[in-house]
Amino acid sequence: MAYEIPVTQARAELAELINRVVYGGERVVVTRHGKPLVAFVSAADLERLEDEEAAEREQVISSVSSIGSSPSAPGERHRFGIAAEHRRQRDPGN
Repeated sequence: MAYEIPVTQARAELAELINRVVYGGERVVVTRHGKPLVAFVSAADLERLEDEEAAEREQVISSVSSIGSSPSAPGERHRFGIAAEHRRQRDPGN
């Protein structure tokens, strides 16, 4: 659970908030009118989050790439008409 603090209070306590994040391992959420505005996380947390995001992006790219290389299903032309025929002309191996 993150520690929440209003932006006006965060301005006055910035050094303390940094210490809570760096040395206490806490995550601090700065709020405005009760709504989350920004969050303070350690550099190690940020790096981990960015690595996870990059891994997810690579997985999506890999999944999308594998869809394009799958062979056509039998009867595809009847279901998809001219689009399937165009694909077949472009890809004579099918």
